[in-house]
Amino acid sequence: MKAKVYAIATNITSALGLDAKAHWAAVSAGRVGVAEHTDATYSNAPFWASRIDAAMWQRIQAEVKSAQVLSPFEQLCIFSAKQALRSIEQQLDAKDTIIILSTTKGNIEWLEQAPDERLLLSTSANIIAKELGYETQKPMVISHACVSGVLATVYAQRMLQAGRYKHAIIIGCDRFSKFVLNGFQSFHAIDNKACRPFDAERHGINLGEAGATVILTTQPEEAPLATILGGSSSNDANHISGPSRTGEELALAINNALSEAGVRAIDINMVSAHGTATLYNDEMESKAIGVTGMQDVPLHSMKGYCGHTLGAAGVLESAMIIESLQHQQLIPSAGYESLGVPVAINVTTTQQPADIKYVLKMASGFGGSNATAVWGRV
Repeated sequence: MKAKVYAIATNITSALGLDAKAHWAAVSAGRVGVAEHTDATYSNAPFWASRIDAAMWQRIQAEVKSAQVLSPFEQLCIFSAKQALRSIEQQLDAKDTIIILSTTKGNIEWLEQAPDERLLLSTSANIIAKELGYETQKPMVISHACVSGVLATVYAQRMLQAGRYKHAIIIGCDRFSKFVLNGFQSFHAIDNKACRPFDAERHGINLGEAGATVILTTQPEEAPLATILGGSSSNDANHISGPSRTGEELALAINNALSEAGVRAIDINMVSAHGTATLYNDEMESKAIGVTGMQDVPLHSMKGYCGHTLGAAGVLESAMIIESLQHQQLIPSAGYESLGVPVAINVTTTQQPADIKYVLKMASGFGGSNATAVWGRV
């Protein structure tokens, strides 16, 4: 029998606050981190995004001191992980603990000023592990487009169940940068106002930046927050950036995750969608939900609150799932007003109490990648 894997600590650091509780409070109050910005350093035209402000960066940098030069990306990763570690009394033995870094761009903002080795994700992972005091085990990097965070949690679960480690510190992080903004602008994928996942008037994404951490263990010494029960991945093999037109490949990953978790589709009480607010992603996700028979399950996207945080998204959204399981309340989907996808999914518009036992997390990304995970109440 496989060991159970529990979440014992989380952190989210974004424009909405410096911990997961602040994010839950913001969602409860209907407050979003996405706003209009005018900054010629990033774009000649105004843009909508979720960015950590100067005062928050001062707090982050004040708490992350080091003898070596750390990039803002590395500082954000270390800050988030330290906040999660401080929230628990349990001491994680370094020899039994693996750090997994989920990111898509890392130090991309240093592209024109740093040596090549300093841009390697593995270099950042090693620095972060050392700064946290968990360098005994070689850290791992998951960089698989926008499914990175969900894949990292599933990978961690499997390594813990295999007995390779007892604990895993999963850190998801990406910074807002001109490189990424210009890239998505070239795809005409950026909305010129606040994004609206699954809505009839959606026109694209808002980018965001965040650091998020989830700590998993097979040996909790205090009351755990949630359990991760299973996960899966698949690939559309459709297009380098465009998702499947049928949703069948994401549906395959959903069904495989449910099977591994020992849960049926009718048992799922909430779906945390990828929900980028692009035309084809939201259509594809709705079709996958239809194929798996979960049209009536309450569904939301966090992108309207924090923007699309790329490699941090799956970890951030998993931390919010854990908050939802703790509070037994559904998360409303910011920006949604009327259905704009071909399958009539049940998008949550108000925060409300619910009996939430099982939650499905979905993610999809460039290259046709899909990843899913099933979380459960303890």
